[in-house]
Amino acid sequence: MFNSITGIITGKFPKQVFLENNGIEWDICVPDSNLEMLPPVGSEARIFTYLQHTDMIMSLFGFASADERTLFFDLLKVEGIGPKGAIKIMSSVSSGRLMEVLERGDVEMLEKVPGVGKKTAAKMMLALKGKLSLSETSTVVRVEKPVAFGDVINSLATMGYDKRLVEQKVAQLVEELSKDADFEGKSQKDKEDLIFRRAIVSLA
Repeated sequence: MFNSITGIITGKFPKQVFLENNGIEWDICVPDSNLEMLPPVGSEARIFTYLQHTDMIMSLFGFASADERTLFFDLLKVEGIGPKGAIKIMSSVSSGRLMEVLERGDVEMLEKVPGVGKKTAAKMMLALKGKLSLSETSTVVRVEKPVAFGDVINSLATMGYDKRLVEQKVAQLVEELSKDADFEGKSQKDKEDLIFRRAIVSLA
């Protein structure tokens, strides 16, 4: 029924956004990971939507991009994952990270995602491995190699930098430096120190 709603963001809370459009303030359930992608309160935003309408409930879910909504739909295809479960998963892990974990077949890592147990992880792997993709025009940037430098990402996020931007920057630096033979010859600690220093300069 609704593809998207454009309006002024009047409130941002964990898993929730208020959006005013022509005198109507919409209460939209949004993954925490998407909250970071949306502009601040008082700004205009376009939110891609999905309306859940049953005999018992009517809920409006929103996403920062069409690709994020597509991921939500993909998660709903997994047996045992409903709209609220999909939102919880997307709030806990970025699209790029989820795609990477699925493509690597890393069931153990998937089981650690809040809202995903052992059985659900197996079902997700069976239903989604190799089937998720993001368009080139998506506002979501796929993170290719974040796992090995998770400590760097967490350290930068702790310093106050936006975690999504940090993941993107670290992934970019890893991709660039991996072409350097000198970098590849360094120890893991030296690699982390170098990426940490470069990321701070770039993010600043």
